[in-house]
Amino acid sequence: MGFLISALLICSPSFAGNQKEEAMADSVRLALVKLVSDSRPPKASFESIDERIKYLHWLGEMSDRLRRRLPDAQTRREFLETVWYESTRAGLDPAMVLGLIQVESAFRKYATSVVGARGYMQVMPFWSRVIGDRDAQKLFQMQSNLRYGCAILRTYIDMEAGNLYLALGRYNGSRGRPEYPNAVLANWKNWEYKK
Repeated sequence: MGFLISALLICSPSFAGNQKEEAMADSVRLALVKLVSDSRPPKASFESIDERIKYLHWLGEMSDRLRRRLPDAQTRREFLETVWYESTRAGLDPAMVLGLIQVESAFRKYATSVVGARGYMQVMPFWSRVIGDRDAQKLFQMQSNLRYGCAILRTYIDMEAGNLYLALGRYNGSRGRPEYPNAVLANWKNWEYKK
């Protein structure tokens, strides 16, 4: 009985929005394909020791903040290393990505929305067909989910000429409505690193 309850909690649906499959220019699609097919592991590299020290402080602080949501230290560390790598790789603030993940899935790896969005960043399965290798199950893998989510969000920000409010709405399938962008922006503040 306990296993069943645990399984239901892990797989319970998220109430994330519905990214829309829309026509995109071949150049945009190809750029996204290139981003998600890059098989390099999420390993940070730094130009200076000061940058590395700042990153390690960030990692420690975020690990403390996330301890309750992700109790396993190894999982938490891998998650944060991957969030940092994929978000900075896509030119996104890691705090914004953490805020988005909090809203989208509450940090649940196997979250599934009522419309089928999957994983931490609630990526819709059609993306695996449009820009991936057609294996939608990979959207439950941490690195794949974060890589897709960050690449898609970056593309939406570019499509919306830097307007984060509209890009977040587009990411959630609620473009033009304030609830989702406002929730992400509010949660973004919870994950800012101020040292």
